[in-house]
Amino acid sequence: MYAYIDGKLAFKSPSYVVIDAGGVGYHINISLNTYSKLGDAERCKLFTWLHVKEDAHTLYGFADEGERRLFLHLISVSGIGPNTGRMMLSSINPEEIQAAILKGDVPLIQRIKGIGPKSAQRLILELQDKLRKEGPDTLITMPLNKTVKDEALSALVMLGFARNAVEKVLEQELSKNGSDLTVEQLIKFALKSL
Repeated sequence: MYAYIDGKLAFKSPSYVVIDAGGVGYHINISLNTYSKLGDAERCKLFTWLHVKEDAHTLYGFADEGERRLFLHLISVSGIGPNTGRMMLSSINPEEIQAAILKGDVPLIQRIKGIGPKSAQRLILELQDKLRKEGPDTLITMPLNKTVKDEALSALVMLGFARNAVEKVLEQELSKNGSDLTVEQLIKFALKSL
């Protein structure tokens, strides 16, 4: 429902912040990773996810889009809820979590409070292929899509195409049609070849 909230940082603690945006104070749960990235800023922008339950609507905030995407992957696994996902992002930084899942490092994931051996194995089993498909750099370090090729690559990977296949097709299309294509044109040409 909310992609991000940008406003004045009214209150900050290691577990949540209050952001004043347009005269409304939003209580947003955060991880320690996000807390450390906020620093002493007066204004902040957090990427958010709204968890709706029968008895509560809870906002979760993240310092960057990559952390939010990893959180959404984590909570997609059976038995991992939003609070456990936030605990994971607080215990180990997102880059280490992603690397541990990709390598199948069960002991590292098990060190997180609330994650036992079965949950760690389930996380690896369910997320390893998803994270590999997106590519090791896509999830955490979201590039600022500056070039037409980068934007087309991001869009096609988000549509579910394998990153390495998309890169090859984009290179072929750019060399065949010239580099003055728009993002839309490049994506249309690439879709015909994929």
